[in-house]
Amino acid sequence: MNKVELVAEVAQKSGLTKKDAEKAVSAVLDTIVKSVASGDKVQLVGFGTFETRFRQQRTGRNPRTKETIIIPASKQPVFKAGKAFKDAVAK
Repeated sequence: MNKVELVAEVAQKSGLTKKDAEKAVSAVLDTIVKSVASGDKVQLVGFGTFETRFRQQRTGRNPRTKETIIIPASKQPVFKAGKAFKDAVAK
């Protein structure tokens, strides 16, 4: 399912027009992205949690040259599915 299909499904289930549903879906996604980017945790009970995790600097190896390289520290977005979501997928 892509964003267009998601918007169509939201419009059908909520009774909104596709244009209004697209605004709603975009607003939700934009809010989640901005919150996680600023370091906040977004927790949707039953669905899951979006958060930022910090990865420490570490050493790696270039597979072509076998040379040791330094992989810089970074922030990564992480999603952890909630129990209800996991149970629904497991059925």
